[in-house]
Amino acid sequence: MLKDINDLRIFERIVARGSLSAAARELGLSLAVVSKRLGELERQLDARLLHRTTRRLSLTEEGDILHQHCLRLLSQVDEAEAALLHHHDSVTGTLHLTAPTGFGRRHLVPALSRFTREYPELRVQLALTDTVEDLAKGGFDLAIRYGEPLDSRMVARRLAPNRRVLCASPDYLQRKGAPRKLADLTDHDCILIGQQPQADWYFGRGQRESAVRITGAFCCNDGEAAHALALQGAGIVLKSIWDVGEDLHCGRLIQVLPRHAPAAAPLNALYLHGRHLAPRVTLFLDFLKQYLHAHPQSSRAK
Repeated sequence: MLKDINDLRIFERIVARGSLSAAARELGLSLAVVSKRLGELERQLDARLLHRTTRRLSLTEEGDILHQHCLRLLSQVDEAEAALLHHHDSVTGTLHLTAPTGFGRRHLVPALSRFTREYPELRVQLALTDTVEDLAKGGFDLAIRYGEPLDSRMVARRLAPNRRVLCASPDYLQRKGAPRKLADLTDHDCILIGQQPQADWYFGRGQRESAVRITGAFCCNDGEAAHALALQGAGIVLKSIWDVGEDLHCGRLIQVLPRHAPAAAPLNALYLHGRHLAPRVTLFLDFLKQYLHAHPQSSRAK
């Protein structure tokens, strides 16, 4: 029989962080204490929960079963505690988020700064990357991403519209001219985001959808680098209006082929299906949605 629910919290953090030492650092405990509490939990349950080697940890079958129940139980405990507390400063714990680099720097960081002023006891752990992170392995509460999730384990909550645009610098357009039709893109220097030197850019929707096969003059795995290349006159880039809206407004970039709308990819918050969201997560989701809709960029994103 379990004697202390904190042992489950320690176990959940070990799994999320991938090591006892990382969990110990996050929880502010010594490695010896974390190791002892894990051993005590295994003794109480009479089951080995983790395979431990010098390089990695992995869940045993029993550990996987406990982890799934553990996530639900801890979420319910958090919700019960929050229901008994009504003041702003009662929102505690750590909010674990991941988001694209450009969007995170321009919009998520300011939103988090304002949110944590309202809830000063809340901690935030933010990972900005253009790589799609595994929420379960990374221990993330939420991922902010463009477009619908490809993983069936994910639930998407719509945060804001997101219009995508083709754009280039005035310098590039002066040197190379502006494309007049979609087929002209194949003769232009285009900047691709990803690992592959070729990609299909989709325009329109439904029966009117069309695609243009693009061979990139530049190909990079970082959206901010692609943005910087476009600003430097390297070519035409396909970007979210949330990333380039200010540059378009100020004339640093110019939209090309404005009559051809790239396929939309709404801004969503993703979380694992079946996971009960802690109050701090639902509070932030509501806050972020209101923050984005009040942002001047929201009207440009439609």
